[in-house]
Amino acid sequence: MKKSLLFGIVIVFIFLAAVLLFSKGSGAASFENINNAEKVDIYKSLTCGCCDVYSSYVDGKVSTKVNIIDIQNSDKIKKQYGVPIALQSCHTTIVGDYFIEGHVPLEAVEKLLKEQPDIAGIAMPGMPSGSPGMPGQKQGAFVIYAVNYDGSYSEFIRI
Repeated sequence: MKKSLLFGIVIVFIFLAAVLLFSKGSGAASFENINNAEKVDIYKSLTCGCCDVYSSYVDGKVSTKVNIIDIQNSDKIKKQYGVPIALQSCHTTIVGDYFIEGHVPLEAVEKLLKEQPDIAGIAMPGMPSGSPGMPGQKQGAFVIYAVNYDGSYSEFIRI
């Protein structure tokens, strides 16, 4: 009886290890354009817990190197990339020449990199409940905006 119990525990352990080992790779496969990016830089507040969770979300879903950069004041990076004040959130991600502002789902980033529109970046203002990095249930569609170089913006995608 003890040998069969031990054998069962070993099988369960091997199964769980395989799931954990391959879960990052299988999730990464669906984000081909993000995975082809040279790197992903996430500029985040030192004290923001949701920034940590969002950073883990991105790092866990893509195979591209994710650099997490803790900063005291995010105003400089937001100004450098032209993030409009009305669309600012707690962290800014840079992928290639684009900024991604806030808790933007990776599906929107994938669309951005696939289509490569002539814009500065995309943003999802605020900290919507249920968005990547935020607790709670999703309340309606996430609206992500395309931001032009002049600071104007329009809807990019709803998820």
